[in-house]
Amino acid sequence: MRQIEVDKIIKPILSSDGAGVKLKRSIGVEPNYYDPFLMLDEFGSENKDDYIGGFPPHPHRGIETVTYMLHGEFEHEDSTGSKGRMKAGDVQWMKTGSGIIHSEMPAMTGGKLQGFQLWINMPAKLKMSKPNYIYINSKEMNVHKDKDKLVKTIAGKFEKAEGPVKGHNIDPIYFDVKLKKDGEFAFKMPSNHNSFIYLVNGEIKIGDKEHEIVKDSTLILLSKGENLKVKGILNSKFLLISGKPINEQIARGGPFVMNTKSEILQAVNDYHNGNFVK
Repeated sequence: MRQIEVDKIIKPILSSDGAGVKLKRSIGVEPNYYDPFLMLDEFGSENKDDYIGGFPPHPHRGIETVTYMLHGEFEHEDSTGSKGRMKAGDVQWMKTGSGIIHSEMPAMTGGKLQGFQLWINMPAKLKMSKPNYIYINSKEMNVHKDKDKLVKTIAGKFEKAEGPVKGHNIDPIYFDVKLKKDGEFAFKMPSNHNSFIYLVNGEIKIGDKEHEIVKDSTLILLSKGENLKVKGILNSKFLLISGKPINEQIARGGPFVMNTKSEILQAVNDYHNGNFVK
């Protein structure tokens, strides 16, 4: 079985979105699209001015948005009638399908806010499906723990710990891994998936080949293979995310991702004409 190695190491760029929320963006810039992943943002600050504006109501079509909170709280509300308060450790997995309008606003006026938003593409056959909102309480997530590591499973299975997201078309893996210094994380990956690690903090070594030092807020694209091995150079925390490519042409238009430009124009027209939410 092939050993998985580092394919590319990318430092995120500083950006902002919503009403001025400061963030670090990697997928969506470099690379622009890592099939099936369209965007990855890390948002976080202890300065309320960096996040207090939040993400006021805005539309989406044709994608899934996965928000994972590490610190702080967000309030979610959308056009399906779903609403709730996300706390540290919780996940919201939203399938926007034919169209959804939602907002994510900080439920705090100070303190540390940190989390991630991942955009996942939807195949053409699902892009106009009925929107669906899934809220996953951190208490519902299974965790594997041993002397080297703690693995929280949002999607996929590590040892006996299986994530609550199942039956998904891209067979996703989404792990939050805390790895001790000199500890080792080993996992058998699907050989046809596109996979990456996002190092949140610490320093790690991936695979057997030498690679440049990776420390703190770094995107690491992985080669295809089956055997993944990660060693903790320091106490570290990282996300391991993987999914089966969709292999379809995409067209982007801000919050809309479809297969053709004409479908993007239709989404814009539907939104401005009040026909967006079915």
